[in-house]
Amino acid sequence: MKNLLKFINFGFIKRFFIVLILFAFFVFISAISYVNAVSEDIANSVFRLHVIANSDSKEDQDLKYLVRDKVLEYMNNIAKNCSSKEEVIQLAYEYKDEFYNIAKNVIKENGYNYDVKISIGNFEFPTKYYGDISLPAGYYDALKIEIGEAKGQNWWCVMFPPLCFVDVTAGVVPDESKQIMQDNLSEEEYDLISDKTDSGIKFKFSLIEFFKNINFAKISE
Repeated sequence: MKNLLKFINFGFIKRFFIVLILFAFFVFISAISYVNAVSEDIANSVFRLHVIANSDSKEDQDLKYLVRDKVLEYMNNIAKNCSSKEEVIQLAYEYKDEFYNIAKNVIKENGYNYDVKISIGNFEFPTKYYGDISLPAGYYDALKIEIGEAKGQNWWCVMFPPLCFVDVTAGVVPDESKQIMQDNLSEEEYDLISDKTDSGIKFKFSLIEFFKNINFAKISE
């Protein structure tokens, strides 16, 4: 009888752990699917700007910001009537040579002879905060400007919706920019990137960050 009870208990425990493992596997797969779907939707709603300085010297960093300012001034002028990410990307391609010339002129005017590389593509970004909007780490379409050897610190912003002129210290994103994001995202997705205090929303954002960091760690190995 005791042997029978041991056999039954062992069988029950074995089945319990199998069910537990299958459930954990299901939760893991579901979490990955959720993260991928949400990250893709968020990434598809924005077009970013990425400027990389020649080095981390003060002079090169100052030069980076001068290039940034001129590029943003020009982009803001030509894209002021754009209502979609696709329109902004199309303009970026059309005026790619102009971006190069603007950057080169700024560099030359400030006494440097660095070359410039302009790229439009899908690039890796860390988590970034723009006022009360947070964009999770991931791959985003962007205009990348590399100055000289491009070994210095990065500068990021969002060209569409227009967040590049956000005063981060004020912690406020213009309502117009928020509305564009809301129009392109589900209610839950927008809540994820906006400054929400709800613990469930914060957990989901942390979940996205966790899985994205795992992916980046694999890529960098």
